[in-house]
Amino acid sequence: MRDTSGRIAESWYAAGTSAELTPKAPIARTVLGERLVLFRDAAGGAVALTDRCLHRNAPLSAGACFEGRIGCPYHGWTYDGSGRLVGIPAQPKDAPVPALSVPSWPTVERYGLVWVWMGRGAPRGEPFPMPYWDTPGWRAYYMVTPFENGVTQLVENFMDVPHTVFVHRGWFRSEARRPVRMTVERTDASVLVTYHQPDDKIGFSSLLLNPTGEPMTHTDRFYMPNTTRVDYQFGARGFVITSTCTPETPFQTRVYTLISYNLGSRLVSRLMLPFLGRYTRRVIEQDVTIMALQGGNLRAHGAEAFHHAEADLHHRWIELLRDRARAGEDPPEPETREAGFWI
Repeated sequence: MRDTSGRIAESWYAAGTSAELTPKAPIARTVLGERLVLFRDAAGGAVALTDRCLHRNAPLSAGACFEGRIGCPYHGWTYDGSGRLVGIPAQPKDAPVPALSVPSWPTVERYGLVWVWMGRGAPRGEPFPMPYWDTPGWRAYYMVTPFENGVTQLVENFMDVPHTVFVHRGWFRSEARRPVRMTVERTDASVLVTYHQPDDKIGFSSLLLNPTGEPMTHTDRFYMPNTTRVDYQFGARGFVITSTCTPETPFQTRVYTLISYNLGSRLVSRLMLPFLGRYTRRVIEQDVTIMALQGGNLRAHGAEAFHHAEADLHHRWIELLRDRARAGEDPPEPETREAGFWI
């Protein structure tokens, strides 16, 4: 999968949260079809190696961590944080250890996530800046969700307003038969949508996010190759949903969703965390269900056969950017259009 991804692979991908990566045990992850093992080295840093012992190819992720090293569960061959072989228990202690190494992957920790560089050259740039992760006045938490569908379908779903009145009926938005205008801008690495509907409401917004009835500013943004950011702003208050998608296989994706919010008061923001956690989890579970249905149908029929409405302009542009990158082609020229739909 990595070999056929073109420029899609030339990026940082989230492989886990910092909280789940402890010195006590490794974790297994698959990114773009590559099986990796993550653990913490002797200095406490996050490292990623190919999840395959050099001896008999057993998965290192099924082994144990000790003193910043990882031992294979089959014969105990031991590797340090760089992937270098440092011990073979079956040999005498004074016997030389062959100069062998398991392939390692560039890894950094940013915004509460462990990121792995999947490109073939030296890492370029930084991981996507997850908004308001550590901003005064804001609270933020992650939800990690496996989806049975590909990245393109997921990012389109996360930026899709019309589906909310069907998939999230009663939870997020109800059908009102109102026209919505939007401005869609495509750059060489993003698709940016601004909705012109200041009186729109989302689920709990009137009671929690917007008790004073401020006009709502709603923007949806896609950033190549795999991240969406959805902003709802109500004056000084805000609610931001940022999802970075990590493709495991063509139809298996692990999504790291950061929920960032500012309710105008630190006390209110803290007290509302349990409610928000349950609410956002329920909404994501509804997306999991519809994405599994769509993904199953795509697998069964063997190919995409999409027909687009005006509301799908930004979806078409997302597909264009990702298809060009996958084929190794240059991105299209920037463009801005107006479009509309009904909800």
